[in-house]
Amino acid sequence: MSENGVHTDPGAISDLTEAAAGQHTEVAEDGSSRGYRARRTLRISVELQRQLKRRRTQLVLGFLVLLPFILALSFELGESQNRRSGGFVDLATASGINFVVLTLFVSGSFLLPMIVALFFGDTIASESSWSSLKYLLAAPIPRHRLLRQKALSSGILSVFALALLPAVALGVGVLWYGAGEVVSPTGEAAPFADGVLGMGLAVCYIAINLFWVAGLALFLSVSTDAPLGAVGGTVLVSILSQILDQIEPLGDLRNYLPTHYAMAWADLLSTDVDWSEMTRGVFSALVYGGVFTLLAARRFVTRDITS
Repeated sequence: MSENGVHTDPGAISDLTEAAAGQHTEVAEDGSSRGYRARRTLRISVELQRQLKRRRTQLVLGFLVLLPFILALSFELGESQNRRSGGFVDLATASGINFVVLTLFVSGSFLLPMIVALFFGDTIASESSWSSLKYLLAAPIPRHRLLRQKALSSGILSVFALALLPAVALGVGVLWYGAGEVVSPTGEAAPFADGVLGMGLAVCYIAINLFWVAGLALFLSVSTDAPLGAVGGTVLVSILSQILDQIEPLGDLRNYLPTHYAMAWADLLSTDVDWSEMTRGVFSALVYGGVFTLLAARRFVTRDITS
């Protein structure tokens, strides 16, 4: 029985550590483990399999597949007129690419940051809440490798999720609204192929821009035993940054907020793309994300693991 009163199967813990280590260890005469290699412990494939089997991962990916269908159905139930002027919402039915633009627009401020925060904020904190973190380290898996492998698997899942949503939206949009020109709110039109390329670049930018969310969530994940606290804390910081960004009296101070350049990818809809805002957004995300990641690594290395 564990300290919190929950029965723990010693065989299950043994299987967990053995799978995480990725090897069978035999004790030599001098007490050391034969064939032990730190670089062979907790392979990415092992961690990805564990994460993909979790219900929260399956629900998140399932919702991302379902969301474009919900949006398309909402337009079918509403006004069916194909409009070619107005904002992102008004132009959503102009073409399949415009439908992708709408999907990214409505999900970019809350849903996508929350998904990244979920994958990174839950990664270490969940092991602590399950009291399995100490067994992983006893495998033994070096702390820096454990954190790196966990972060890499979370990054792979996050990028996959960020690419999955527009990919499904593109298929739904082309099916419903055709492979026509992409129309920007300024009235400019571009060929379908250019629109696909632009949306691909937009997804790349969004993934880089959310690096600060990943870093902050990882830092909170190694600082608490409550996954909800790490994920929720990151989402709250994101919401607070967006609220402050709307306060015009702050002036140029808003440029230093991590969410200030979140929608800079919209410039890709123009025929003459202005890269200045996206360049600043990439630099801001890399700085914030790098600082938070270094803090997470320092915190995890020096932390006293008791669960």
